[in-house]
Amino acid sequence: MDHIIMVGCDLHDQSMLLKLAMDREAAETQTVRNTSAARREMIQMLQQRAAQAGGAKILFAYEASGQGFGLHDELTAAGITCYVLAPTRIARSTQQKKRKTDEHDAQQLLDLLRAHVCAGNPLPTIWIPNAATRDDRELVRMRLDLTEKQTRLKAQVKGLLKRHAIRRTEEARQGWTVVYRRWLADQAISSLPAGAAKTLESLLRQLTCLEEEIKVADQNVLALALSERYRERFYAVLSLQGVGLITAMVFLTEIGDLARFDNRRQIAAYLGLAPCSFESGKANDRKGRITRQGPFRVRKVLCQATWTRVRSDDNEREAYQRLVKRNPKRKKIAVVASMRRLAVRMWHRAVHGRPPAEEPSAPDADRVRKSLPLGLDRRGLAEFPERKVISPRFRKKVHPSKARTDASR
Repeated sequence: MDHIIMVGCDLHDQSMLLKLAMDREAAETQTVRNTSAARREMIQMLQQRAAQAGGAKILFAYEASGQGFGLHDELTAAGITCYVLAPTRIARSTQQKKRKTDEHDAQQLLDLLRAHVCAGNPLPTIWIPNAATRDDRELVRMRLDLTEKQTRLKAQVKGLLKRHAIRRTEEARQGWTVVYRRWLADQAISSLPAGAAKTLESLLRQLTCLEEEIKVADQNVLALALSERYRERFYAVLSLQGVGLITAMVFLTEIGDLARFDNRRQIAAYLGLAPCSFESGKANDRKGRITRQGPFRVRKVLCQATWTRVRSDDNEREAYQRLVKRNPKRKKIAVVASMRRLAVRMWHRAVHGRPPAEEPSAPDADRVRKSLPLGLDRRGLAEFPERKVISPRFRKKVHPSKARTDASR
């Protein structure tokens, strides 16, 4: 029988604590620095031990973290089987949570490996994206981070005005329009003390720079969407009402290989849109809130796209209002149901290249054109005719609960 060397690793920025054991032998503890040279020495040490044991197989496990997948790539390139485990799926008792040390964590990973090898217990592993998908995620996530920074800057500007009791004029009440920015640059600065005025000028300069960066990021994300790797799936997903460039690319890059899901329940569970279960004994149908596991960025863009669909799509609005009437005090249930339905349709279109049976058949080219950000360079979209886009700030805002259901809207 071939021997197996199992390693449980507690990974940190500067160090790695290892628990090594062969077969059912007692584990030994080693501490390794988390540097390129030290990792190479660790791999050589493991390979030497495997050779001394007559060609033993090496299994390595560590928890997913902000360290990324660099260690996994190095071990895999050296011929070592590496498992990256999900921390949220590792069962820990209350006593273990109160005695959390590096040695205990590494020992628990080693015990999971042994249970997997000896008893066939499943490992709570995560899906490892390839290098191209990781690189694409960096680009799309940077675009989302820019938007969050822009939102924080706008909140800082509003907070500064509020602290000095400066209110908008009637002409500058429509959001961040050109009139409002002109009012900020002229009247607001002149009404503030010297220090606050300089602060507001700095915030406005930062906001202008961020807006330029967002335009560049939109161009980069669009170029990625039109690449051969995403083009077909991008157009299939973008044809859905309420789904724009950023929503489509966040969905495609964060989920990665869509073919690894077999049905709608799996995609909903992966995105954290499935309810928790508290069922035992006679209580066999007791559900709680959604799990909120998986990529939170996808849930964020799905929520934004859902509200757009509720405001602009008659069928989606009717479905939302029907769920709200069923439970008026918990409107979030209706939002989550719409998010899940949208995620399933996006997955179905991206995988099969066609809408589900209940969806219209042909994509709307004009709707695809409107889904792209305003002012974006749309070269490469020749198959979609150009059409004038109305800015959202000039559209009448109607709350979904008060929206008309007639098709003329």
